[in-house]
Amino acid sequence: MDKLLIEGGVPLSGEVDISGAKNATLPILCAALLTAEPLRVQNVPHLRDVTTMLNLLMQMGVSISLDEKLGIELRAAELNNPVAPYEMVKTMRASVLTLGPLVARLGEARVSLPGGCAIGMRPVDQHLKGLQAMGATIGIEHGYMLARASRLRGARICMDLVTVTGTENLMMAATLAEGTTVIENAAREPEVADLAACLNAMGANIRGAGSDVIIIEGVASLHGAQYRVMPDRIETGTFLAAAAATGGEVTLRGARPDILDAVLDKLRETGVHIETGEDWIRLKTNGALHAVNVRTAPYPAFPTDMQAQFMALNAVASGTALVTETIFENRFMHVQELRRLGADIEVEGNTAVVKGVPHLDGAAVMATDLRASASLVLAGLVARGATTIERVYHLDRGYERIEEKLSRLGARIRRVR
Repeated sequence: MDKLLIEGGVPLSGEVDISGAKNATLPILCAALLTAEPLRVQNVPHLRDVTTMLNLLMQMGVSISLDEKLGIELRAAELNNPVAPYEMVKTMRASVLTLGPLVARLGEARVSLPGGCAIGMRPVDQHLKGLQAMGATIGIEHGYMLARASRLRGARICMDLVTVTGTENLMMAATLAEGTTVIENAAREPEVADLAACLNAMGANIRGAGSDVIIIEGVASLHGAQYRVMPDRIETGTFLAAAAATGGEVTLRGARPDILDAVLDKLRETGVHIETGEDWIRLKTNGALHAVNVRTAPYPAFPTDMQAQFMALNAVASGTALVTETIFENRFMHVQELRRLGADIEVEGNTAVVKGVPHLDGAAVMATDLRASASLVLAGLVARGATTIERVYHLDRGYERIEEKLSRLGARIRRVR
């Protein structure tokens, strides 16, 4: 099993390219199920979760190939197995995104209840409730969700809670439904809008994506298209936080500052200087960092996927910060590992009290989920001496060649197999 070895204490400096967004790529890959024509997807990150999704789609009958620009071409002309088996999806919750497209296109689906990171319950009841409102019959048998419908019908769906994958699943299903579907209390994340843009390029009629009300006019069929995935805002935020924590200066190319307002505002509160252009962000530190309070909430507020990274940053900032998690009930598992490095953190309910310390010390730590592993990398980059991070397969689910990119910025980091 791979490990990362980090010799800390080096300020990050230089330029690096941002990869395509994992959380936009996965639903866009599932959108290929909605048409028999080829969907060509560019800017796909090379990640464990992407590989898992491609294998899942292939076993359903989707043919997959690399095009001349190293993008991925998916052709779902002969779907012969509308099943997402437990063995393939137990490590990745995004498998549930095959449910809506399969029911809309084939009239049936059998999808294992999802797994993924152990950061909370994350129920799929909103997905099922929405499909039922659109006329699907739903059953749960032996750990599988069974859905059937001769043709879905447009419906008005009010989500009981904001759910990104729920919004995406129902939006995809509604593209081929008869009539108009209105999704209220929809997720506003940029990845939802990116999926909608891809679906519209395939011939869908979607309005309002990026707001809390999305309107979908169903069409008889979708066609093929070529689409480029948006840049990853969480990878962007992670590299910015790492540069700030190490006292460095970095420029991120291929980034989208317009979708990172909450993160950039919090970074500026720490005292760093940030410049932005249409597709780049530059961060420069100005001495000691100031602790900043963070409270996670659905977009456009501060993202839960950046909470762990800011906890690591606050661990070496001057002052005391409150980090409050409102999205997932079990997303402080990195606290104990950060303490092993010398961080002063106490958890009270859904709030962590982080008191900045003069320095962290390297130690052996273990990643518990995707973003927790990123926080340990940040802490290791700052810590004195050597840090060993085990279970980095969590990191590989969401960061493309992170050790190579950090090395280009001067970090002393290497992977040991």
